[in-house]
Amino acid sequence: MTTRLRTAHTTDLTPADLRAVRTLLDDAFDGDFDDEDWEHGLGGMHALVHDDVGLAAHGSVVMRRLRHRGRWLRVGYVEAVGVRPDVRRTGLGSRVMGALERIVDGAYDLGALCASDDGARLYTARGWQLWTGRICALGPDGIVHLPDEEDSTYVRPALARPLDAAHELLFDWRDGDVL
Repeated sequence: MTTRLRTAHTTDLTPADLRAVRTLLDDAFDGDFDDEDWEHGLGGMHALVHDDVGLAAHGSVVMRRLRHRGRWLRVGYVEAVGVRPDVRRTGLGSRVMGALERIVDGAYDLGALCASDDGARLYTARGWQLWTGRICALGPDGIVHLPDEEDSTYVRPALARPLDAAHELLFDWRDGDVL
């Protein structure tokens, strides 16, 4: 089966493209992908893999801000990675991640993502590292500790800016799941 990889900004996706992505993600996450999850994956760059059937895999990277060691950094935050159930474990997730990592490495200070147990295997195999330090977010009422995110947040630090787990990662706030 022939596959084609395309990268595009949200503004370059047609309404039909966006409907196809949303349908794929609803199926890939077995209905556990809500409107706030959808919103989190928009406004950045998308990697889409099509096959002879249609859209087979998707992921996006959006900009977020993160404070570490007193410095605010631009983070390429990976969102909405999903593969159509009938083509899972065929390398399409890796193709999507390769395209997103190229964007992260070229445009951001570091990459970050939150992974399910199943997804974590893909990310660690590609060199993403489980963050072992404290995770917080700057909420409407101040800093909020997010202990539930501390076993599922992965980072892709730039070699020029190593991270230190003795210092927290303080993410910007957003509605829904903060990470």
